Amino acid sequence: MEETVVLLLMLVGASLILTASLGILRMPDLFLRMSASAKAGTLGVGLILAGVAIFFRDFAITTRAIAVIIFMLLTAPVAAHMIGRAAYFDGSPLWSGTLFDELKSHYHRSTHELDSGDVVVTDQLLEDSLMNDEGDDFQLEE
Repeated sequence: MEETVVLLLMLVGASLILTASLGILRMPDLFLRMSASAKAGTLGVGLILAGVAIFFRDFAITTRAIAVIIFMLLTAPVAAHMIGRAAYFDGSPLWSGTLFDELKSHYHRSTHELDSGDVVVTDQLLEDSLMNDEGDDFQLEE
């Protein structure tokens, strides 16, 4: 019975990691790729480590597995969020099928900050063809 539970946890975890890798290959833009890898990858690693903890039934291995699971659950979503936010602020293009950009009306291009209220149109993130690199520390390639 124990081996069956371990096998099931390992197979589901490996399947989720495979799903995350396929999501990285198949998703059309950076933001969707990061969502797939952060969610499915974290859960897959957590299930595999849970299987390892059950299989070995050793206090040292179990505590390390639990520590890694907690670390992954705390850091992977935060890291994905911060990388996605930096990519959005840098002007990474959204997928052409994106229906609505909820951050566009709240992003101050001049200060790179988000605001809860609406931002005036001249201070919003503009498309690459209309971008003015005033206030940026880097030059756009032409």
